[in-house]
Amino acid sequence: MKRLSIAAVLAAALLTLLTPLPATAQAAAPPDPRPITGQQIIHDPTVIRLRAGGYVAYSTGGVIGARLSKDGKHWDDAGNAFAEPPSWWYEYNDTGDPWAPDLSYRAGRYWLYYAVSSWGTNHSAIGVATSRTGLPGTWTDHGKVLSSETTDSWNAIDPALVEADGRLWMSFGSYWTGIRMVELNPATGKAVPGPTVHHLATRPDAPYAVEGPYIVRHGRYYYLFASYDACCAGVNSTYKIKVGRATTITGPYVDSSGTPMLEGGGDLLLEGHGRYVGTGGQSVFRDRGQDWLAYHYYDARDEGTPKLGLNRLVWTKNGWPKVS
Repeated sequence: MKRLSIAAVLAAALLTLLTPLPATAQAAAPPDPRPITGQQIIHDPTVIRLRAGGYVAYSTGGVIGARLSKDGKHWDDAGNAFAEPPSWWYEYNDTGDPWAPDLSYRAGRYWLYYAVSSWGTNHSAIGVATSRTGLPGTWTDHGKVLSSETTDSWNAIDPALVEADGRLWMSFGSYWTGIRMVELNPATGKAVPGPTVHHLATRPDAPYAVEGPYIVRHGRYYYLFASYDACCAGVNSTYKIKVGRATTITGPYVDSSGTPMLEGGGDLLLEGHGRYVGTGGQSVFRDRGQDWLAYHYYDARDEGTPKLGLNRLVWTKNGWPKVS
C-alpha cells in the first residue's frame, strides 16, 4: 500500500473536521408547537380536558384569564375565572393581580390554585377556588392555602398539585432558593398545620433563577419540570424548561447524569428557537391517553407577544420525557 505523506494525512483530517455532518447526525432543532388558531395570547397556561367535553385554559392576566376550545386547536377568549378579585388579594398587590394558575380535577370538583404577589418580593400567597364545571364564572374562592413573608427563604407562588401514595402535595416556588413542596389536606385543599417545607430544586448561584414547578408521575418515577432563567421580557426572555426525576415525591430529583436538581442539575427539555422565544411557564395535561406539554413562548414575529405552545410529551425507552 502506498504510504501517505504526513501533510496529506493532516490535510485529510482537516477536511473531515470542516465537512458538515449529515442532517441525521446533527442535533435536531426543538419541535415547533402545535398550530393553533383563535385567541393565542396567554401566559403561564394551565390546560385541562373538561369532563363535559372540550378544553379550558387559565392563565396569568386579567382575573385569571380563561380560554375555551372544542378541539384543542381553535381557542376563544372566555373572560376570567372570577368577575372580581377576592378582597384578600389586595393584601399582596395594589391591583388584585393573580399569577400562574394550576387546574386539576379531584373528588368531584375542579380545583384552581393561583398566586398573588408583587414583582421582586416574597410577600406572597397561594389561594384556591373550586367549581363543579371548571368553567369561567363558576368558581368559589376558599382563601389562602399557604403564604410566605420576607423573612422566609422561599416564595409562595407558582403552585402545582400532585397526588402520591394517597396523599396530596403542592410544589411551588420562584427564585428565593428555588422549588419547594408542602403537603395539603385533601378535604380543604390547604396546607396541613405546620407543614414541612421540602426543598426540591435550586441553582448554585444567586438569584436562583428557577420557578414554575410541575410534577407528574410516569412509571415508577415522579418527574419535576421547571422553568429556568428569565421570563417576561418579550424577545429578550431566556426562559427554558428542564426536568429531573425521583422515586419518591419529595425527592431527591436528579437529571439523567445523576446530578441533583438541588445542585443545579436538570435535563433540558425545551428552549427557545426561531420565532418561539423564552419557552416556559409550563404545565402537563393528559388527553385520551396522550400527555401534552402546555407553555408560553414570546413570538419574535409579533413583537414578543406571549402565546400558547402545545407539544406532545413522549417518553423514551429509558424513561425520560421529550417533546414532539
